Amino acid sequence: MISLGIESTAHTFGIGIVNEKCRILANEKKAYVKKESVGIHPREAADFHYKNAKEIIENALEKANLSIKEVDLISFSQGPGLGNCLKVGATVARTLSLLHNKSLVGVNHCISHIEIGKKLTKAKDPVTCYASGANTQIIGLEKKRYRIYGETLDIGIGNFLDVFGREIDLGFPAGPVMDKIYFKGKNFIELPYTVKGMDLAFSGLLTAGKQKIKKERKEDLVCSLMHNAFAMLTEVTERTLAHTGKKELLLTGGVASSNALREIMKKMCKQRKAKFFVPERSVCVDNGAMIGWQGLIEFKAGKKTNLNESMILPKQRTDQIKVNWI
Repeated sequence: MISLGIESTAHTFGIGIVNEKCRILANEKKAYVKKESVGIHPREAADFHYKNAKEIIENALEKANLSIKEVDLISFSQGPGLGNCLKVGATVARTLSLLHNKSLVGVNHCISHIEIGKKLTKAKDPVTCYASGANTQIIGLEKKRYRIYGETLDIGIGNFLDVFGREIDLGFPAGPVMDKIYFKGKNFIELPYTVKGMDLAFSGLLTAGKQKIKKERKEDLVCSLMHNAFAMLTEVTERTLAHTGKKELLLTGGVASSNALREIMKKMCKQRKAKFFVPERSVCVDNGAMIGWQGLIEFKAGKKTNLNESMILPKQRTDQIKVNWI
């Protein structure tokens, strides 16, 4: 069975093609990025996706050396995400399904990150630290649902990094540049550290960081800011490992590409004698392959999305989905 996955939750429009063994036959994408922007403009991002959808689909089919007739299933991100952007993926998915008489499956974006991460790293029952632009959640499978043990109370850790990066003229996305600067820091600057029970808040840290721009050496400020944010995330993740008794940690989402975060999480896992897993970077970031894989495993478990059920769900939560494919 071959599944074509469509990702369009935010700035990335991606088309992934995978088979039943989770072999990624194609994983093509384009991202709406404006260096001078103050972030994602939902309508502009949606227009970008519409303009590029046909080309990306054709590129993916060519890369996989397949025709659309050889695809068995159309999968798409149904939520959560930006409504304007989600509508593009859903519209493209419905169109392909109707034109070519293919089955349709809408999936949860967050769970897609987890499931392809588990499959590719061979993690069995991990605690997942899902760190991305809009999402920051500590998740674990419990009683047929992905329970959220802790999460951000304000902004996602990726957005936090990008907002601060723009304040120091690093453009967008700022995270990868900040990750390199992190290792050049020499002096730790005292900044807010906000963990509330099992939840996190980044806005106070962001505000304090902004106030110290030009008052502190840039490398030291970036290092201290990121270290506090990552330490907060690691603390809550470690507490989840202790609470659940699970012996594996899966780190995924766009911010999982950070070498600094990987290093901190890996050290924590070593101290706890837990196995540490992180998929390759092309799968950590938003991509169509993870959507294709999630649609395939849910379809094989009996799910099929009818057209009247294919509406977008911008505020859909990870813990709302009943996990019947495991």
